[in-house]
Amino acid sequence: MIAAAIFGVLATIIRGDETGFALHWGRDMSEQFILSIDQGTTSSRALAFDKSGQVKAVAQKEFRQIFPDDGWVEHDAGEIWDTTLACCKSVMDELGAENFAAIAITNQRETAVIWERATGKPIANAIVWQDRRTAAFCDGLKEAGHEPDITAKTGLLLDPYFSASKVGWLLDNVEGARAKAEAGELAFGTIDSWLVWQLSAGKAHVTDASNAARTSLYNIHDNQWDADLLALFGVPSNLMPEVKDNAADFGTATVLADLPILGMAGDQQAATIGQACFQSGMIKSTYGTGCFVLANTGNKAVTSQNRLLTTIGYRLNGETSYALEGSIFMAGAIVQWLRDGLQLIDHAAETQALAEAANPNSAVTMVPAFTGLGAPHWAPDARAAIFNMTRDSSKADIARAALESVSLQTADLMRAIADDMAEAGVDVPPRLRVDGGMVANDWLCQNLADICACPIDRPRITETTALGAAMLAMLQLGWFDTLDELGENWAVEAQFAPTMAAEKRTEKQNLWQAALAQVLG
Repeated sequence: MIAAAIFGVLATIIRGDETGFALHWGRDMSEQFILSIDQGTTSSRALAFDKSGQVKAVAQKEFRQIFPDDGWVEHDAGEIWDTTLACCKSVMDELGAENFAAIAITNQRETAVIWERATGKPIANAIVWQDRRTAAFCDGLKEAGHEPDITAKTGLLLDPYFSASKVGWLLDNVEGARAKAEAGELAFGTIDSWLVWQLSAGKAHVTDASNAARTSLYNIHDNQWDADLLALFGVPSNLMPEVKDNAADFGTATVLADLPILGMAGDQQAATIGQACFQSGMIKSTYGTGCFVLANTGNKAVTSQNRLLTTIGYRLNGETSYALEGSIFMAGAIVQWLRDGLQLIDHAAETQALAEAANPNSAVTMVPAFTGLGAPHWAPDARAAIFNMTRDSSKADIARAALESVSLQTADLMRAIADDMAEAGVDVPPRLRVDGGMVANDWLCQNLADICACPIDRPRITETTALGAAMLAMLQLGWFDTLDELGENWAVEAQFAPTMAAEKRTEKQNLWQAALAQVLG
């Protein structure tokens, strides 16, 4: 798998836009592929998967991050489309367009786009999930007592993170937008909807249940847009896309060889599918810029008592599987800060050797609240701190504390999930499946096992987000009949069992809780 992925990247690099050269490596020309679009926060990617889940080609393009004001984050939706289309064409040119059976899409969630139906042009830049411009508006709704009703219907907290307040802001702050919306001239969508509209040349205005569930406008129990929530956030119903199952006919990509679009899910739900977490109680954690832990709760929409989010994991054949989700704002971004901010390292991979070289008895503890703390604390005003440094403290101790902070935050979420699911009568197997760039670090995976006191499974195929979307398309194509059949392709690459003494684990937890108390206080 790893070799195939490397060859795919090399082929993309070697081919070049000017030479038109393509590298193939003994491929069966009759083999069919899924074109999986992975549209993320900082780059657009396209990957080709075969039936066994192997990556056969990859293309990736970064795009601009736009920061018009303090706490504002925007993307040019046109640039997102251009980079996505370029990546798709690159991969299809490499393997031959005739060898692709379908398209699948996974995307950054909550980011809001509004465009003109007649022209397909956005009325403004997309407002990104990280954007905080609507914080005062959300605070006003909280003070008016609306949060309990919103949470009861959507499973979400009242926060600028979600799409609803972004849509209202665009309608109220882009000249003429509200009048056009009420006249039916505009369309809203998260990035998945925007891409399908463009791929289908404006023929399909759709989304899937997992993305709809992240807007704060969708009732996850009734599986429909909620009229009361639309009115509360000032969003006309005619803006909204049709909501479909995650494996469904989303339209035809007329700009890409008329391929059908058959699978779609938000990035974290797609990773859950890619990790084959199909049974109630199974948990995955993705370690990218941030960290997202999702636990499958089956057909029960478990209400959290620990400020976790209740969300739709996936919906297939009209049957909804729910999940509990906890978000950690800083994971890989902590390592970026060590490199770019403190300049303690030149490359992220150096953290493993530093952590191994650190004083095992060091009490140095980092609380990485650089942008506040996510679940289960939800403390946006908290700020980062490092505690218990002495004259003996070294950069190795700081690097170790940085990695340990990821494990300690994960353990907080695992305990919160276990408590919520026990309350709901859902059994939680004591294991965690992990993915994302950080888990290439063996020391971190072992530390996760030690701090969380549970086995950690790292899969053989690490492109779990794009794979999850591709698996949905495979299901819709009939390549597989059931989720269990899909799950048979999942295989473990490495397992990490807890080895830390219980007393040492308790000591680490006590240091962490004391540091948290000071930051939160």
